[in-house]
Amino acid sequence: MAKRDYYEVLGVPKNASDEDIKKAYRKLAMKFHPDRNQGDGAKKAEEQFKEAKEAYEMLSDAQKRAAYDQYGHAGVDPNMGGRGGGAEGFGGFAEAFGDIFGDIFGGAGQRRGGQQVYRGSDLSYAMEITLEEAAHGKESQIRIPSWESCETCHGSGAKPGTSPKVCTTCNGSGQVTMRQGFFSIQQTCPHCRGSGKIIPEPCTTCHGQGRIKRNKTLEVKIPAGINEGMRIRSAGNGEPGTNGGPPGDLYIEIRIKQHEIFERDGDDLHCTVPVGLTAAALGGQIEVPTLSGKAEIELPEGTQHGKTFRLRGKGIKGVRSSYPGDLYCHVSVETPVKLTEHQRKLLKELDESFRRGGDKHSPTSKSWSDRVKDLFK
Repeated sequence: MAKRDYYEVLGVPKNASDEDIKKAYRKLAMKFHPDRNQGDGAKKAEEQFKEAKEAYEMLSDAQKRAAYDQYGHAGVDPNMGGRGGGAEGFGGFAEAFGDIFGDIFGGAGQRRGGQQVYRGSDLSYAMEITLEEAAHGKESQIRIPSWESCETCHGSGAKPGTSPKVCTTCNGSGQVTMRQGFFSIQQTCPHCRGSGKIIPEPCTTCHGQGRIKRNKTLEVKIPAGINEGMRIRSAGNGEPGTNGGPPGDLYIEIRIKQHEIFERDGDDLHCTVPVGLTAAALGGQIEVPTLSGKAEIELPEGTQHGKTFRLRGKGIKGVRSSYPGDLYCHVSVETPVKLTEHQRKLLKELDESFRRGGDKHSPTSKSWSDRVKDLFK
């Protein structure tokens, strides 16, 4: 049976944000939880969960989503065999569901080597770039906090010559069980905080953490066409996990500086072009700026204030677009200021000649005057 469209599976539009996609998956994951779907509907719920999980894995990854948007399922799975729940089986449920509910309940733990391990928190980094850099892309370096193994204790957290001891509260499991009547609840051991060990004499360099905070430099590639608010995911560069758990991710959120000339609207650009009164009246060619250089516009005789000229393909080619947008140039006719007496005299003579010519020189004013007269009749 042919696979359903990933956006259809999650019930989101193709232009949905990363947060909308995550919310949609979270809702489906909760709906098809095995504890809520027992009996005859369990198998169908399992299939629907695996389908939603596969869709989320593809659409939450920027590169995979771009390939899927352009080529469909063949772009992310040429053999059409799927890489979602079918490959992992329903055994991957705990991991996938842990990622979602970790956001809701503050972190999901897993068992490893008898201890409770936790995925590290995600980090967010705001990067400000220019409109030109957003349009053409760029490579940049950023410095982020990182952790390195302590050289003094070699990562043990214990003072040299000593060693950690097994926690007597949880017997090294990192978990304690609380019983109330028929119910039993497992909680992180309050004594060792889930590590399963106690350090009687902490290392004086890292204070028992086994690691030291450092700063590291990352190379970040900004794709051409990126827009305000989009995020770039750098996997594994978030905070480290606890007890050997996987690290979180780093999300670089894009902020675009206000441009002196252009305003961006999706893939289109807009700019205001000031035009002198005589140039607007007589017409002619004028130069306008674009992100790729200068261009020329042919002003027709009698160009009015607010007239818009469209330059096809002079906008921005978005990260998920096949073609660049357009540039819209909005004419702003300037009224002369700081006139000399001679200039005033010439303008008065010009105005008198307009009046002798009747309404043919100002058709808009004539139409407006007529509407005003009709209003007060």
